[in-house]
Amino acid sequence: MAREKFQTLTEQMFYILLCLRQEQCGADIMARVSELTHGRVSVGPGTLYNLLESFLSAGYIAETKVEGRKRSYLITEAGQKALEDEYRRLRTLAADYEALTGGADT
Repeated sequence: MAREKFQTLTEQMFYILLCLRQEQCGADIMARVSELTHGRVSVGPGTLYNLLESFLSAGYIAETKVEGRKRSYLITEAGQKALEDEYRRLRTLAADYEALTGGADT
């Protein structure tokens, strides 16, 4: 169960950063993650807020606009690097899986 949650959180983080290549507000991010993953990954407001705060602290994103309670964000160079590192890590895992299974679906 915890492993499933971790994988989901990792996916949420990956897709949020991917969405922020263009300036987006929270509601747009939630909708875009669902759209990109055909509903397979969803992000609730609480999780999104916590992740955005973590990304801000880590320097992965920057706040670009504040209009009342609506805030917009954009990925930074550090965030882009983190996204690319995660992409490479996932590609390596996929290649290892292919090597171990001989490409057979299980």
